[in-house]
Amino acid sequence: MALAIFDLDETLVACDSCSEFSKFMVAQGLAGPAFDVRHRQMMALYGSQQLVLSDYIRFFLAPLSALSCSDIQDLLPGFVEQYIVPKIYPQALQTLGEMRAQGHRVLIVSATAEFIVRAIATKLGVEDVLAIELAVEKNHYSGEIKGVPTFREGKVIRLQRWLSEQNETMDGAYFYSDSINDLPLLEQVDYPVVANADLQLQRIAEKRQWPAVNWAGTYPENEQAFCVTPLESQETTHV
Repeated sequence: MALAIFDLDETLVACDSCSEFSKFMVAQGLAGPAFDVRHRQMMALYGSQQLVLSDYIRFFLAPLSALSCSDIQDLLPGFVEQYIVPKIYPQALQTLGEMRAQGHRVLIVSATAEFIVRAIATKLGVEDVLAIELAVEKNHYSGEIKGVPTFREGKVIRLQRWLSEQNETMDGAYFYSDSINDLPLLEQVDYPVVANADLQLQRIAEKRQWPAVNWAGTYPENEQAFCVTPLESQETTHV
């Protein structure tokens, strides 16, 4: 079957996962309050399509410079449970499940650091991920981006390479996204769907008559309410 591609932030989850990780770093004592203030300023630049991604990645990783990649990995389960699970859209989980049931291969493509995206994707039961790869030196993130970042047109470039590696095609593909920054990829798929769209994307979707969904509500901080089978224990993935 075809691909079912999803953006992550503000599409599957009612938050920006990097912003949540920024708050997490402050709560863990890895960064001060000024870091979170500056992070919000940078997110405003992202929303207005003015963000310089390489500058942002250096800024974002600076508080983690003393930690090894393994140390950071150890922090992620707690971060996901506390900061992300309560913000997952129930309708997103339902849609992921429906796509799997129909035989679609689910892929998350995100302009967020790969270590964050993979941790959240695992919780969502999604194995295939394309995200911003980070350069590593001596088991520490160097602050530099590795290869082509999955940002704006870079999402299309990385996806095309992945398709070739996986012997997949874009025939009949879906892509769900909230952001005007994802317009290049939305224009590549047979079935673009805008989810919780920002104003610029909403206007374009209306002109082009693209389907739109507006998901609301999140799961309570109750593990029993979260009904995805963890990826590592799945035999048949479903919701």
